[in-house]
Amino acid sequence: MKSKVIWSCAILLAAAVIGSSQDTPQPGPPQQPGQPGPQPAAPPPQAARPHQPGQPQQPPQPGQPSDPIAENFFPPELVMQRRHELGLTDEQRAAIKDEAIKASTRFSELQWQMQDEMETMASLVKGVSVDEQKVLAELDKILNIEREVKRTQLTLSIRIKNKLTSEQQMRLHELQRYAPQPR
Repeated sequence: MKSKVIWSCAILLAAAVIGSSQDTPQPGPPQQPGQPGPQPAAPPPQAARPHQPGQPQQPPQPGQPSDPIAENFFPPELVMQRRHELGLTDEQRAAIKDEAIKASTRFSELQWQMQDEMETMASLVKGVSVDEQKVLAELDKILNIEREVKRTQLTLSIRIKNKLTSEQQMRLHELQRYAPQPR
Protein backbone atom coordinates (compact mmCIF):
# COMPACT_ATOMS: atom_id res chain seq x y z
CA MET A 1 0.00 0.00 0.00
CA LYS A 2 2.81 2.42 0.94
CA SER A 3 4.65 1.80 -2.31
CA LYS A 4 1.43 2.35 -4.30
CA VAL A 5 1.03 5.75 -2.62
CA ILE A 6 4.67 6.62 -3.36
CA TRP A 7 4.29 5.59 -7.00
CA SER A 8 1.03 7.44 -7.40
CA CYS A 9 2.52 10.61 -5.91
CA ALA A 10 5.64 10.37 -8.07
CA ILE A 11 3.69 9.88 -11.29
CA LEU A 12 1.17 12.58 -10.44
CA LEU A 13 4.01 14.98 -9.54
CA ALA A 14 5.72 14.50 -12.87
CA ALA A 15 2.42 14.67 -14.75
CA ALA A 16 1.47 17.88 -12.93
CA VAL A 17 4.70 19.54 -13.99
CA ILE A 18 4.25 18.50 -17.60
CA GLY A 19 0.58 19.46 -17.66
CA SER A 20 1.07 22.82 -15.93
CA SER A 21 3.88 23.77 -18.29
CA GLN A 22 1.35 24.16 -21.07
CA ASP A 23 -0.88 27.22 -21.23
CA THR A 24 -4.05 25.13 -21.37
CA PRO A 25 -4.93 23.01 -18.35
CA GLN A 26 -4.75 19.27 -18.83
CA PRO A 27 -7.52 17.03 -17.43
CA GLY A 28 -5.11 14.72 -15.58
CA PRO A 29 -1.90 12.78 -15.95
CA PRO A 30 -1.20 11.72 -19.51
CA GLN A 31 -1.57 8.01 -20.19
CA GLN A 32 0.95 6.22 -22.31
CA PRO A 33 -0.47 3.50 -24.55
CA GLY A 34 -0.36 0.12 -22.88
CA GLN A 35 0.60 1.55 -19.50
CA PRO A 36 -1.73 1.27 -16.54
CA GLY A 37 -2.54 4.46 -14.67
CA PRO A 38 -1.60 5.02 -11.06
CA GLN A 39 -3.27 2.64 -8.65
CA PRO A 40 -5.92 4.35 -6.54
CA ALA A 41 -4.98 4.37 -2.91
CA ALA A 42 -6.24 6.34 0.02
CA PRO A 43 -3.49 8.63 1.31
CA PRO A 44 -2.27 7.95 4.82
CA PRO A 45 -3.17 10.41 7.56
CA GLN A 46 -1.19 13.66 7.35
CA ALA A 47 0.95 12.89 10.40
CA ALA A 48 1.97 9.50 8.98
CA ARG A 49 2.69 10.69 5.44
CA PRO A 50 6.42 11.00 4.73
CA HIS A 51 7.45 14.23 3.05
CA GLN A 52 8.77 13.87 -0.49
CA PRO A 53 11.36 16.30 -1.85
CA GLY A 54 9.72 18.77 -4.17
CA GLN A 55 6.32 18.53 -2.50
CA PRO A 56 4.77 21.51 -0.70
CA GLN A 57 6.08 21.67 2.85
CA GLN A 58 3.37 21.75 5.49
CA PRO A 59 4.09 23.75 8.62
CA PRO A 60 5.17 21.45 11.45
CA GLN A 61 2.57 20.57 14.02
CA PRO A 62 3.44 21.28 17.65
CA GLY A 63 6.10 18.79 18.71
CA GLN A 64 6.82 17.82 15.07
CA PRO A 65 10.21 18.85 13.60
CA SER A 66 10.35 20.62 10.23
CA ASP A 67 12.04 19.03 7.20
CA PRO A 68 15.26 21.04 6.74
CA ILE A 69 16.03 19.44 3.37
CA ALA A 70 12.63 19.70 1.69
CA GLU A 71 12.11 23.28 2.80
CA ASN A 72 15.02 24.25 0.55
CA PHE A 73 13.43 22.86 -2.61
CA PHE A 74 10.43 23.91 -4.65
CA PRO A 75 7.56 21.78 -5.90
CA PRO A 76 7.78 21.60 -9.70
CA GLU A 77 4.07 22.36 -10.04
CA LEU A 78 4.50 25.56 -7.97
CA VAL A 79 7.39 26.69 -10.18
CA MET A 80 5.40 26.08 -13.35
CA GLN A 81 2.14 27.54 -12.01
CA ARG A 82 3.95 30.72 -10.98
CA ARG A 83 6.26 30.88 -14.01
CA HIS A 84 4.92 34.27 -15.13
CA GLU A 85 5.29 35.81 -11.65
CA LEU A 86 8.81 34.41 -11.41
CA GLY A 87 9.72 35.63 -14.87
CA LEU A 88 10.93 32.23 -16.04
CA THR A 89 12.69 32.44 -19.34
CA ASP A 90 11.69 30.13 -22.17
CA GLU A 91 15.01 28.35 -21.64
CA GLN A 92 14.29 27.79 -17.92
CA ARG A 93 10.75 26.59 -18.63
CA ALA A 94 11.95 24.18 -21.31
CA ALA A 95 14.75 22.85 -19.09
CA ILE A 96 12.39 22.26 -16.15
CA LYS A 97 9.87 20.58 -18.43
CA ASP A 98 12.61 18.32 -19.88
CA GLU A 99 13.78 17.33 -16.39
CA ALA A 100 10.21 16.52 -15.36
CA ILE A 101 9.73 14.36 -18.46
CA LYS A 102 12.99 12.48 -17.75
CA ALA A 103 11.92 11.91 -14.14
CA SER A 104 8.46 10.79 -15.24
CA THR A 105 9.98 8.26 -17.63
CA ARG A 106 12.24 6.95 -14.89
CA PHE A 107 9.32 6.72 -12.45
CA SER A 108 7.41 4.63 -15.00
CA GLU A 109 10.36 2.26 -15.43
CA LEU A 110 10.72 1.91 -11.68
CA GLN A 111 7.00 1.34 -11.27
CA TRP A 112 7.15 -1.62 -13.66
CA GLN A 113 10.18 -3.02 -11.85
CA MET A 114 8.47 -2.60 -8.48
CA GLN A 115 5.35 -4.36 -9.70
CA ASP A 116 7.42 -7.34 -10.91
CA GLU A 117 9.36 -7.58 -7.65
CA MET A 118 6.21 -7.29 -5.52
CA GLU A 119 4.64 -10.15 -7.48
CA THR A 120 7.77 -12.22 -6.87
CA MET A 121 7.67 -11.36 -3.16
CA ALA A 122 4.00 -12.33 -2.93
CA SER A 123 4.72 -15.72 -4.48
CA LEU A 124 7.66 -16.29 -2.11
CA VAL A 125 5.60 -15.74 1.04
CA LYS A 126 2.47 -17.69 -0.02
CA GLY A 127 3.52 -21.13 1.09
CA VAL A 128 3.29 -22.75 4.48
CA SER A 129 7.06 -22.55 4.81
CA VAL A 130 8.97 -19.45 3.68
CA ASP A 131 12.57 -19.44 2.43
CA GLU A 132 13.99 -16.65 4.57
CA GLN A 133 17.08 -16.03 2.40
CA LYS A 134 15.03 -15.71 -0.82
CA VAL A 135 12.52 -13.37 0.83
CA LEU A 136 15.26 -11.17 2.28
CA ALA A 137 17.05 -11.06 -1.08
CA GLU A 138 13.78 -10.01 -2.72
CA LEU A 139 13.29 -7.37 -0.03
CA ASP A 140 16.70 -5.95 -0.90
CA LYS A 141 15.62 -5.64 -4.55
CA ILE A 142 12.44 -3.82 -3.52
CA LEU A 143 14.30 -1.48 -1.18
CA ASN A 144 16.81 -0.67 -3.93
CA ILE A 145 13.96 0.32 -6.25
CA GLU A 146 12.44 2.53 -3.53
CA ARG A 147 15.88 4.09 -3.00
CA GLU A 148 16.07 4.85 -6.73
CA VAL A 149 12.63 6.50 -6.60
CA LYS A 150 13.77 8.80 -3.81
CA ARG A 151 17.04 9.50 -5.62
CA THR A 152 15.14 10.42 -8.79
CA GLN A 153 12.81 12.71 -6.81
CA LEU A 154 15.74 14.48 -5.15
CA THR A 155 17.62 14.77 -8.45
CA LEU A 156 14.59 16.45 -10.04
CA SER A 157 14.31 18.89 -7.12
CA ILE A 158 18.01 19.76 -7.29
CA ARG A 159 17.94 20.31 -11.05
CA ILE A 160 14.88 22.54 -10.82
CA LYS A 161 16.43 24.63 -8.06
CA ASN A 162 19.67 24.98 -10.01
CA LYS A 163 17.75 26.36 -13.01
CA LEU A 164 16.33 29.22 -10.91
CA THR A 165 18.05 32.50 -10.11
CA SER A 166 18.51 33.55 -6.49
CA GLU A 167 15.74 36.15 -6.95
CA GLN A 168 13.35 33.51 -8.28
CA GLN A 169 14.19 31.25 -5.35
CA MET A 170 13.56 34.06 -2.86
CA ARG A 171 10.17 34.73 -4.50
CA LEU A 172 9.26 31.05 -4.31
CA HIS A 173 10.18 30.94 -0.61
CA GLU A 174 7.80 33.89 -0.08
CA LEU A 175 5.05 32.16 -2.04
CA GLN A 176 5.49 28.99 0.03
CA ARG A 177 5.55 30.89 3.31
CA TYR A 178 2.37 32.85 2.64
CA ALA A 179 0.45 30.28 0.63
CA PRO A 180 -2.75 29.05 2.29
CA GLN A 181 -2.21 25.58 3.67
CA PRO A 182 -4.64 22.82 2.64
CA ARG A 183 -6.57 21.28 5.50
